[in-house]
Amino acid sequence: MTHLNHGLSIDIEGAGREFFLTLKAVGKLTHEDYKTIPPMIDSALSQVKQPIINVLIDSIEFQGGGFRAAWDDLKLGIRHNKELKKVAIYGNKKWQSNIAKIGNRVVSGEMAYFENATAAIEWLEE
Repeated sequence: MTHLNHGLSIDIEGAGREFFLTLKAVGKLTHEDYKTIPPMIDSALSQVKQPIINVLIDSIEFQGGGFRAAWDDLKLGIRHNKELKKVAIYGNKKWQSNIAKIGNRVVSGEMAYFENATAAIEWLEE
């Protein structure tokens, strides 16, 4: 019997105006998965004026998602675009690297791709 796992976990740590957001995507994400993210982020940031956000996206086990999930991802990025300082994508697929290249043109902060989690975290902490 094969067990197919999918989902999204989120961790938000903050001090003052600075936040470190970790997103771990597993399997194929759906529109339903994305419904949980904005309220969590909005709640964490609601009391902070002009937050600064560094994001680690752990996509090592991510297999993509449908068009609607991709649209949800884009809307989330646009919603917090001005607050993003750095976004590190940790993965192991060429398309993930391409997402970082495209994101660098769209995101107000910096975006980079890493095949090593430690290197991604060190870059975010610079």
